[in-house]
Amino acid sequence: MKKSILSILLLMPIILLSQTINVQKKVLMVVSSYGKDMGSMRPGYEFDEFSQAYLIFKNNNLSIDVASPKGGKVEPDKYNTEKLYNKILLEDKHAMNLLDNTKATANVKADDYDAIYIVGGKGAMFDLPFDPSLQDIVLNLYERNNTVISSVCHGPAAFVNIKSDGDYIIKDVEITSFCNIEEELFGKKWVKEFPFGLETKLIERGAIFKQTDFMLSKVVVSGKFVTGQNPFSTTRSAEAVVTSLGLVTVDRELYYDERSAYLIQDLLNKNYTIKWAENELAKNEVNYDLPLIAAYGYYKILASTENIEGLKQGVELVELTAPYFFNENLQLLLAKSHVSLNNKERAVQIANELISKNLLKEQAEELLKTLG
Repeated sequence: MKKSILSILLLMPIILLSQTINVQKKVLMVVSSYGKDMGSMRPGYEFDEFSQAYLIFKNNNLSIDVASPKGGKVEPDKYNTEKLYNKILLEDKHAMNLLDNTKATANVKADDYDAIYIVGGKGAMFDLPFDPSLQDIVLNLYERNNTVISSVCHGPAAFVNIKSDGDYIIKDVEITSFCNIEEELFGKKWVKEFPFGLETKLIERGAIFKQTDFMLSKVVVSGKFVTGQNPFSTTRSAEAVVTSLGLVTVDRELYYDERSAYLIQDLLNKNYTIKWAENELAKNEVNYDLPLIAAYGYYKILASTENIEGLKQGVELVELTAPYFFNENLQLLLAKSHVSLNNKERAVQIANELISKNLLKEQAEELLKTLG
């Protein structure tokens, strides 16, 4: 009897180790090698997207490796080091070591991984679609059972040249990515140099393209593919990968910019009223990124010159943040937008406020003249 108990005790560590190995899933995160000088010379990967996805995977007990086409140290585009998720990652020595010593895709053994997550950034457009080793890795996961193929923002560029049995692997797959309207609004520096338009190419390859309004969260799960539309889709796309691997995601606090993007989305989708949002900001101002909400209103106005409903929504977002965030150029645009909406009284009020503060005085006075 004692020998039996002793045998069981000796076997327990082996049993527990075996269970741990079986339970822990492994994800390969892929970033572009193209970046140079923080994006000033050549665009690279988006650090915001990497940090948010990495932290989701880490906190959900996934084993993580990082690869790039060339291997070695990779260069992101310029980013805000004060954002909470970036601060956390920058203090994570293991994570930073992975970025400083990425695996070359040619040296990656695809069978070792349950999932791949391709990080976006405009650099992804220049090297990922043309990396044969990355194509082999993705194809391996595509042809194996119980695997996940995922990406965010410009990451789906990696899929556009991969075929299986003569067909592109994304044919008839629902997919999202950084879309054409987002390129028009935010991609002006590099978009003319892109080898192709991402949304257009995905559709040409037979994908069923899905999108929401620009720079708002959209995640599409289709078969083994998980894709996110833009940077604000990162956390939810990473959590969808965890779920697709059969795991339950851990609870977490939303980041301020993430929470702000969801607030905007709820307002545009009419899930909440502006009055509700006013009360929410009055109570919880510190939990939101107010300049982000104002900036979204600005771009919504620019994108809605022929869309009255969109113009109204942009104006509402800028007005929502006015008690907390002031920018004279934004206020002048707001006044002009009110003119377009026949809200002349409000336009006059804003113009007079600018004049009283000696801000953009000439433009404000000119606007008042046009109003009689």
